[in-house]
Amino acid sequence: MSYDGFQALRVAIDGGVAAVTIDHGAINLFDLTLIGEMDRLGRALAEDAAVRAVVLQSANPKFFIAHADVTLIQRVPVEIAPRAEKLGMFHAMCDRFRTMPKATIAKIEGVCRGGGSEFALSCDMRFAAIGRAVLGQPEVALGIIPGGGGCVRLPRLVGRARALEIVLGCGDFDAETAERYGYVNRALKADEIGPFIDALARRIASFPPTAVRLAKEAVLAADRNVEDDLVREERNFHATLADAEAKRRMEAAMARGLQTPTVEQGAIEDLLLALAR
Repeated sequence: MSYDGFQALRVAIDGGVAAVTIDHGAINLFDLTLIGEMDRLGRALAEDAAVRAVVLQSANPKFFIAHADVTLIQRVPVEIAPRAEKLGMFHAMCDRFRTMPKATIAKIEGVCRGGGSEFALSCDMRFAAIGRAVLGQPEVALGIIPGGGGCVRLPRLVGRARALEIVLGCGDFDAETAERYGYVNRALKADEIGPFIDALARRIASFPPTAVRLAKEAVLAADRNVEDDLVREERNFHATLADAEAKRRMEAAMARGLQTPTVEQGAIEDLLLALAR
């Protein structure tokens, strides 16, 4: 199967492991290009019998995926358009990495907020580099909600109380705290995360693919009602888009430098708090 023609992604397959490297601009913004390519990639990987494990990583040492493009969110219609599919495109794209019959692993070595965090949450496993990884869901401070799976997946991973701390507090979480909460599987030293994930992916890829597929299928039975919950989350997300305060806050955040490398690399809590003024 060919993985040529991507602009924002590079794919290398070796020994049953697909190494997917995100390389998209200064901050790996989850814009229409990256969303479309990740959707196309997920469909291809799901059908590729030669791939038994997928590792998602970034070419940018400072960003995994910064977050979804706020200018794109500002253009999302308030009403959900009728469709034949149960899930919207972003939900379906992310959920494919949860349901495909192979192991999916996110290697987080930089900033991973908002839609980037939600994409990582849809993977089977997440590992974070100590001193480099930053995770968070800052949407509520902008007047919207995590609408790409964060409200659905976080409670299943970290529990209700910690999910609300992450979603309502809108703070940044370092690798060690994310590990303690269950946001990621493990926090690993920067020089250890690559070899650890490579060995894990290759070990999984060496096992009989039928056993891997059926084991994952059995574990996914614990994710009851995920699709129904994602539909409800999508409905709530679209409801926030009509709110005048959400519109004002998104405009103010962009004016204050959101989606620029300088602002995104640091803690964005001061920017988010300033939006109230």
